[in-house]
Parts: sequence; structure tokens; C-alpha cells
Amino acid sequence: MFENHPKKVTIVEVGPRDGLQNEKSHISTDDKLTYILGLIDSGINSLEVTSFVSPKAIPQMADSKELFSKLKSKIDISSLELPCLVPNIQGYKDAKDLGVKEIALFTATSSQFTKKNINATIEESFKRMDEISQEAKKDGLKIRGYISTVFGCPYAGEMTVKDLLYVVELFAKYDLYELSIGDTTGVATPKQVDEFLTELVKVYPKEKLAMHFHDTRGMALSNVLVALDHGISIFDSSSGGLGGCPYAKGATGNLATEDLVYLLNSFNIDHGVDIKKLSEASEFILGAVGKTTSSKYLKAYLKTGK
Repeated sequence: MFENHPKKVTIVEVGPRDGLQNEKSHISTDDKLTYILGLIDSGINSLEVTSFVSPKAIPQMADSKELFSKLKSKIDISSLELPCLVPNIQGYKDAKDLGVKEIALFTATSSQFTKKNINATIEESFKRMDEISQEAKKDGLKIRGYISTVFGCPYAGEMTVKDLLYVVELFAKYDLYELSIGDTTGVATPKQVDEFLTELVKVYPKEKLAMHFHDTRGMALSNVLVALDHGISIFDSSSGGLGGCPYAKGATGNLATEDLVYLLNSFNIDHGVDIKKLSEASEFILGAVGKTTSSKYLKAYLKTGK
């Protein structure tokens, strides 16, 4: 074990989108912007800024246009990867018009989940995404894919490797720059992750695979270790451990970026993130939403300052 770990890892920070989308209390655009700028200052070069979705569906993302515009006015974003989730062609057009260069398309391994989430089966979700992907190819935008419920679904139960490979094959036609494999309900175990990745890397390049773990049952870092041993070098995480899925009851708590960074530091794996500045950004947004953190590292930092 530990022999196949990559020398460098890319952290995709999902806090501003995945971490905040389900918050009930209104978070101001300026607070979101301050948070995002703090994350970027910490060394994060890839992050989900927002999603171009219906305000009725996700009220917290109603300021997506204003937020992205303000970010562009504050800093040069040309060296950053800022994938924005677009669920339909209108969302795509809004994102493109604002200068978004990376979009995110999503589905799941469970049609029961996609029916709850976007009122479509897996196959129907790809019909919707086909139109967006064609426009993105024509316009020169990069596409990041997201697959939810990979290891388990709150409605359909346990998922299989076969379920995953079926969706991966459907995604292959889009020439994705990354494909995020999501443990939406936080049920994955190290053994399961090992079994799934053993088969997945046979059919999809590991250099383009990202793992998105939730820490609902305390397994996220253990699962990261297994993924690292398979040579995976991209991980989604949320600063402060914020977030969860509004369509998966009890699936709270993304893997905290601070805990991920602390683990990577222990192996001297390069990631480019200053954990102190990251913790300060998390402390700010946690104060804005009035929440405590699930991150073990951040809890210790807030008590001791180190």
C-alpha cells in the first residue's frame, strides 16, 4: 500500500456550489465572493463557483450571473478552472454569455435518483445533455462530467460496477476533461471503492477521473487512501465539510478540504494549497451561514490556531 500514490493531486473545491446550494438562509453575493476569493488565495486553482439553474429549484444559486460577473471584475480567471453546473440549454447560454469556459453536466447511476433530481431517466438525461455538449463543442467550452449515486442510491439501494460502467460509456462520447465519481449518500467503503476502481480504470483513463466522497459515515478519508493507491490524482472536496445533496436524505457532509489537505501533507503529496488560508476562508463562510464544521482538522485549528 502507498506505493502507487501520485506525486501531485488536484483539489477541486466544491464549497461555493455544492457546499452552499442547500443552505436555507440567504447568503449574500458579496459574502460568496469573499469566500471564493479566499479559496483562490489559498492556492485553489479549480473550483465550482456556482450553477446556472432555475432560482425556483435552487434559490441559493439565484445570483449566479451577478456572482460570476463580480468575480471576473475582481481577478484574472484565465489560469483557473471554474466548472459551472448547467442543467439545460438556457443555463448553458447564460454561462457562455458570461465567459464561463468549463461547464459541468450531471447524471446518476440510478434512474430513480435522476427522476427525483431532474425528472428524467438516465437515458433521458443524456438526451438533454447531448444538445448542451454539441453547443459546448462548437463554442470551444470544456466539459466536466458528474455521476451521482455511484456506490448507493437512497431510493434504489446499492449500486453495482455494471451500473457505473454503463453510465461511463454513455459519457465517453463527450470528450470530458474530467469525470467526477460521486458517493452521493456517503455509503462507500474502502473495499467497495477498490472493487469499483479496479474495473473503472480498465475502461477510462485514471488521469481524468475525480473522486467525490461524502463523509456521512466517516469513511471519506479511508476511501481517498484507496483511490490514491489506484493512482487517482483528482479529488472533489468542500471547505469546512459544507454541503450535501438535497435529493438524498441524510447525505450531509462532503469530504472537508482541510482534512484532505492534511492527509496529503502527511504523504508529502503536492497540492499547492495553504491550509491556514484555506481554514480562514472556511471560518468566514461558516460564520456567514451560522454553522459549525464537520472537519476534524478545522475544529482543531479553530481551537488552537494550528
